[in-house]
Amino acid sequence: MNIEELSKSQLILLTILVNFVTSVATGILTVSLLDHAPAVVTQTVNRVVEHTIETVAAAAPASIIQAPAPSNQDLVTAALGADATRAVAIYALETGTSTPIVSVGTYLPKSRVVVTVAQDILPKEALIEFAGGISSSASLARQGNGIAIYGFADGASLPKPNNPTLVASGNLKLGETVLAIGADGSASTGIVARVNSSGIYTTLPDIGAGSAAVDLAGNLIGLGLGGIAGLLVPTNAITTLLTATSSVSS
Repeated sequence: MNIEELSKSQLILLTILVNFVTSVATGILTVSLLDHAPAVVTQTVNRVVEHTIETVAAAAPASIIQAPAPSNQDLVTAALGADATRAVAIYALETGTSTPIVSVGTYLPKSRVVVTVAQDILPKEALIEFAGGISSSASLARQGNGIAIYGFADGASLPKPNNPTLVASGNLKLGETVLAIGADGSASTGIVARVNSSGIYTTLPDIGAGSAAVDLAGNLIGLGLGGIAGLLVPTNAITTLLTATSSVSS
């Protein structure tokens, strides 16, 4: 058959066949020559091949593997877990844990203080019990705006949970998810229903005075006022009191 009589498809197939046979022959010839070549030549060829592979691999774009986004259940579980690590029980120092707790509160590691809702029953000298059973004495440092703050001695050894961001009430959105672990240890979920000068109204049950309410990121939204279902004292009051305490200390 005359090559000029071949169709375009036949010419392409013929070209592929020739290239394939040439490649196979080249590979066989290269291997045969390397078998008889000095060791230094073989090592040089191997280094060139390895360097070429590394260069191509470095130049090739890495495949981006995106981890699946956490589910709402995962966020809720993580936020409640973070809330639980900061929850504390407040006892009178003179009686300690031999008597029922006076109140509950939330530990702020960065400021080394415990915040709770101001109440007449709060002792001036308290024993703070952290999650895990660690205890430390603390003194009532300041009260105001419905908030009470307990401070620790400078040398006190304290736990180191993650420090929460204090979410100002002005940054909350209606319908935003709010989570809490009540004074009785039960978890509850709700939403922000209304925010005004009286506080933050949510659909949470009465979580108890001083219990913390957090968002899905585990950041502090407010403290339960106690006695009124869903009403929270906003973190604005905590921030104001912390700033005043720092100013007095300095």
